[in-house]
Amino acid sequence: MTDATDTPFWHPSRHADRRPLLLARNRIQQALRGWFAAEGFTEVDPVALQVSPGNEAHLHAFATDALAHDGTARRMYLHTSPEFAMKKLLAAGETRIAAFAHVWRNRERGALHSPEFTMLEWYRVAEDYSVLMEDTAAFLRLAAQAAGTPLLRYRDRTCDPFLPYERLSVAEAFARHAGLDLLATIRPDGATDRDGLAAQMAGQGMAVSGDDTWSDLLAKVLVTRVEPHLGLGRITVLDRYPAAEAALARACADDPREAERFEVYACGVELANGFGELTNPAEQRRRFGLEMDEKHRVYGERYPLDEDFLAALGHMPDASGIALGFDRLVMLATAAPRIDDVIWAPVAR
Repeated sequence: MTDATDTPFWHPSRHADRRPLLLARNRIQQALRGWFAAEGFTEVDPVALQVSPGNEAHLHAFATDALAHDGTARRMYLHTSPEFAMKKLLAAGETRIAAFAHVWRNRERGALHSPEFTMLEWYRVAEDYSVLMEDTAAFLRLAAQAAGTPLLRYRDRTCDPFLPYERLSVAEAFARHAGLDLLATIRPDGATDRDGLAAQMAGQGMAVSGDDTWSDLLAKVLVTRVEPHLGLGRITVLDRYPAAEAALARACADDPREAERFEVYACGVELANGFGELTNPAEQRRRFGLEMDEKHRVYGERYPLDEDFLAALGHMPDASGIALGFDRLVMLATAAPRIDDVIWAPVAR
């Protein structure tokens, strides 16, 4: 394939290289839409311009000003996920919804990241979040079939989506791949022990900086010791995230230190992030406040809360929801080396 740095995507020679991948993208999307229709889902199309882009500390949004007739400006954002809008639709009475939504995330560009990309997000009312794991595994099989391949590939790594997936908790993954007892650093009320985790990491020869928070340390272990082992040979479902890392998820019924959050990996690449959804507006407000406090500490900014979303949350039924990076799924199904190779007209560099 022609190097993306040499030739623009619109040049006929490069388009000829990319076109088979783009047509596979269309087939995969059609296959998934057919699956949703057969399962009784309603496809929705939430608008991207929102009063809040989301309230996660380390997600960065694109901002703009919406002008009234008199020129008065109101700060708005392109959403980082259609989550808030889709949950409002659950509050309105929808029970199974899905969306192929364009989303925007600033500070993100690379082989696996584009500032604008397509997120496939879907929700099930009154169903356990483990059902979403089965959904995602089915989608990986459908993508491989639509692309005409028996294996998903990223660089030199492969994953057979037709094998039963591996499911393990974050704590189990830390013990297996890093030799750490993660739950020993989390109190029953969810508070975390930064120094305890740092001491364990130092004992395993891992570098720790004095200004690292517990969340920073967790991320370092995930990236360096855990993620490289996930989704190799078969799909991995990394389940039961620490409650402190799951601002939008319910706590696990059997251990409040853990939450009903999971991520799906194939070929070492994170593809999806799912939740048993939190529906308590007061608790959600508290968690968003903590997230924005951390954002302000690290980046010097904070995003507003969507008060309409918090009001709707009080009417939202128990539900499970998940977001999947659709472009990444196409990448793995077509063995494309870069996300820009599977986007019809990628963002200019």
